[in-house]
Amino acid sequence: MGRSKKARKFGKVCIVKRRGHCEAYDERKVYGSCYFACRSSHLGEIESEKICSRVCKSISRIIKNKKEITSNSIFKYMVRELKKHDKDMAFMYETHRDIS
Repeated sequence: MGRSKKARKFGKVCIVKRRGHCEAYDERKVYGSCYFACRSSHLGEIESEKICSRVCKSISRIIKNKKEITSNSIFKYMVRELKKHDKDMAFMYETHRDIS
């Protein structure tokens, strides 16, 4: 099944993962990875929640009209959005991928 057929199958944005398979976009995954970066950067719960809420809205707005997008593109958007809030947190997010 081609990627465009997979995107239609999901009925949402198809996230093309590093190994080539597709997954439906899940804002909860974006929020979770953002929250992990915030908390790993020693930000408090409330501040982390506020930042992640804003970041998720931005990412969802960026990809809402796309049929598919690579997970790497979402990663780059996340780094860019996180840098707007806290450079240490963005660094944590960016380097966490290298060790996981």
